[in-house]
Amino acid sequence: MIALATAQRRRAVRALLSAGASARVALLLAAAAVGAYQVCFFAAVRMTGVAIGTVVAIGSAPVFTGALTRLTGGPRLGPRWKLATAAAVAGCTVLVTAGKAAGADPAGITLALAAGLCYAIYAVAAARLISAGSPETAVMGLLFGGGAMLLAPVLAVSSPGWVLSPRGLAVVGYLGVVTTAAAYLLYGRGLRRLSAPVAVTLGLAEPVVAAMLGLVVLGERLTPVGLLGLVLVGLALATLVVPPSPTSPKIA
Repeated sequence: MIALATAQRRRAVRALLSAGASARVALLLAAAAVGAYQVCFFAAVRMTGVAIGTVVAIGSAPVFTGALTRLTGGPRLGPRWKLATAAAVAGCTVLVTAGKAAGADPAGITLALAAGLCYAIYAVAAARLISAGSPETAVMGLLFGGGAMLLAPVLAVSSPGWVLSPRGLAVVGYLGVVTTAAAYLLYGRGLRRLSAPVAVTLGLAEPVVAAMLGLVVLGERLTPVGLLGLVLVGLALATLVVPPSPTSPKIA
């Protein structure tokens, strides 16, 4: 709806849909990846637990993104990105798994890796389309609209009656407006200034925010090991955010 809200945005959507074959293939592949990510991630969490499933999915996404960027002709990844990504992944692993014990299911880990790959696919595709001049509203609207259409059969066979309850409508409204529309429009705007590998690595701030909200809102406690993971992710992200000195290598 946001992508079609104005005549200018509707023209942008039509222009994107009528672009060359490579752009249409990128849109279709990325939309399929958006839908597949949801299925793979939640199936992985169910099979191997929240901690391991989340760590594998979010930890593998930056690595897959860097690899896909290079394989599709993107710039060489700088040492700052490599160092920050390794530190952020390690910090997320410590943060999410601190104090938790869970068995690792091979099938669940495979699905979590597939989720990380799907995230990388649509991040790289969106970055290429946006950097080529397409508005982020059109790109994100088509990607997530297409993903929603592909997932509609999954909703239809999963007893969707709860959606019509007041609580269900509130949950769907929040997830749709705040965590999807607003979040990914901002994400798309960020892709105008950052490469996909850097953007995905910065996205590893998510478990840090979750941990902070747990401490402040829910009164949870963080173990010393978990605090170490929090600090490690913070330092890693600061490495990417702080501008390099003129003599330092640029971030990819």
